[in-house]
Amino acid sequence: MLVTDILAALPLARGTPDPLFRQLYAQIKDAILRGTLGAGMQLPPTRELARLLSVSRQTVLNAYDQLSAEGYLSGAVGKGTFISEHLVQAAPAPQATQATQAPMRPLSARGEAYCAAMESVGFHQGKLRPFRVSMPSLDLFPFDVWSRLEGRRWRHPDYHMGYSDPAGYAPLRELLCVYLRASRGVSCTPEQVVITSGSQQGLFLLSQLLLAPGDEVWVESPGYQGASAPLFAAGANVRTVPVTADGMDVAYGIAHYPDARMVLATPSHQLPLGVTMSLQRRLELLRWAAAKRAWIIEDDYDSEYRYTGPPLASLQSLDRAGCVLYVGTLSKVLFPGLRLGYIVAPPALVEPVVRAKAVMDRHTAIVPQMVLADFIADGHFGRHIRRMRDAYGERRRALLDAIAARLGETVLVGPSDAGLDLAVHFLGGHDEATVVARALEQGIETRALAYYANRSAMPACAFAPGLLLGFSSLTPAQIVHGIDVLAKVLSPPP
Repeated sequence: MLVTDILAALPLARGTPDPLFRQLYAQIKDAILRGTLGAGMQLPPTRELARLLSVSRQTVLNAYDQLSAEGYLSGAVGKGTFISEHLVQAAPAPQATQATQAPMRPLSARGEAYCAAMESVGFHQGKLRPFRVSMPSLDLFPFDVWSRLEGRRWRHPDYHMGYSDPAGYAPLRELLCVYLRASRGVSCTPEQVVITSGSQQGLFLLSQLLLAPGDEVWVESPGYQGASAPLFAAGANVRTVPVTADGMDVAYGIAHYPDARMVLATPSHQLPLGVTMSLQRRLELLRWAAAKRAWIIEDDYDSEYRYTGPPLASLQSLDRAGCVLYVGTLSKVLFPGLRLGYIVAPPALVEPVVRAKAVMDRHTAIVPQMVLADFIADGHFGRHIRRMRDAYGERRRALLDAIAARLGETVLVGPSDAGLDLAVHFLGGHDEATVVARALEQGIETRALAYYANRSAMPACAFAPGLLLGFSSLTPAQIVHGIDVLAKVLSPPP
């Protein structure tokens, strides 16, 4: 087929936002890359092609100029325009549909590990309904205050709007340090606080920084799969340790995996069972870690919300060997879309953590940090936590009362003195997957406790089946309605 015939058949869509010269440019380029137009072929003069396509000569000139600028065409006045001799075209291939296209190249082993690590991690989607887990109440957040503070920052930008300290906005680090010392007993200086884009980034950063492929890491089972995912992605050998009424069974971990490099634990409020690690086990864990020079990552994800007394002191506050890295998040206290968290690192590890953070993303977005610093400094943060603790306490009580009234002989309630969720265990022979599916059909969102079973869990880590019910984002009326529906789902057939 002649070049003129090929170009004359190019489809151009008139009356669209895409200019004709851009369409012509894209069509010719595609024909060159597919090999339909080969190196050295001469293109028709601009006037001739304009006549064939019923477009202005300027349209053709603009398309030729763009192709020449990008190296697809060459030529000179009086000699004509040619497909560049230096191009190597790809062999023509049959057009594949989007459904049948496969990746051009396989992922690396690391890439495969990342994808596999998140395979079992669920994400909240769709309309909020009972009993979505670990979700703060967005309807009670003072967004009007937040937007006013944010607007003030945008109206008066300063030098901080440029590149920032990888460790985070200094005033925010200072305020968080004061808050953590007062509320959680965390022993730190502002220099030890590193701001992250949520606790998930903090866990990923520490996994990459402190673990080599093949290193053993203790994790709780059952436990939050999102926290284990960075460990799998780092190539660690994840070793599951059972959870009892006193928290992670440290003696089991020492007996079975004595040379582990790291421990990932939630001492203050274990997810999903809701238990608290006893002081005896905390001290036992710290002694072992100090002797083995192992790291402990303390994931303190929702410790602000305790309903039967003040928040418990952190594991980090007991550390005298510099082996505990305290990881926190503001997603549960404020709102998940904020994506702000923090690491409190031992003094000797601060510089490596900051350098690794700089490699990862240079620094966390500065404006949200500045707004949060203002939110704390102006007293809104403390007032918000107190207000939410009262609201969540009321919702927790509504859930416990509704369970007692409608499900008292069907489930056993787990610890309920802290957090945003409540674990219940089946007293009968209910199948978790069946209950979850039937409840969802009725508009009720529950999560099976089996979801939190680590994929590498040993038989010793078995636990009673049941559900995790979130209550923090629901009104008491929604909670009562949800339990009424769940009671019907769990009722034996007539």
